Amino acid sequence: MANLKNEEIIEALKVKTLLELKELVDMMKEEFGVDPSAVAVAAPGAAQEDEEPSEVTVTLTNPGQKKIGVIKVVRELTGLGLKEAKALVDSAPAPIKEEIDPEEAESIKEKIEEAGGEVEIK
Repeated sequence: MANLKNEEIIEALKVKTLLELKELVDMMKEEFGVDPSAVAVAAPGAAQEDEEPSEVTVTLTNPGQKKIGVIKVVRELTGLGLKEAKALVDSAPAPIKEEIDPEEAESIKEKIEEAGGEVEIK
């Protein structure tokens, strides 16, 4: 196997579609037994529990009665295709976006709730 530099890997990832990247993450989960999106290293003096987190995850907890509207908003927010966005909404509770700033999370929450869905921010 070729010994690729990190920069070469990043350049190769830039040409992948969102769906191809999701499949790659799924393959990494299976191959290594870990979720690469869930790995975090706490630095000394990391944020205390009473501090606002710098990165949060927005999770769709319930698509509500107007599922089509929620699917449209999820597509807009994630760039997923119709099939993938529908699968994400159908699998609720499911993360919509991970490791984003709290302000963006609040904006996403407003859009999903306006479409009729329910969202949790952690």
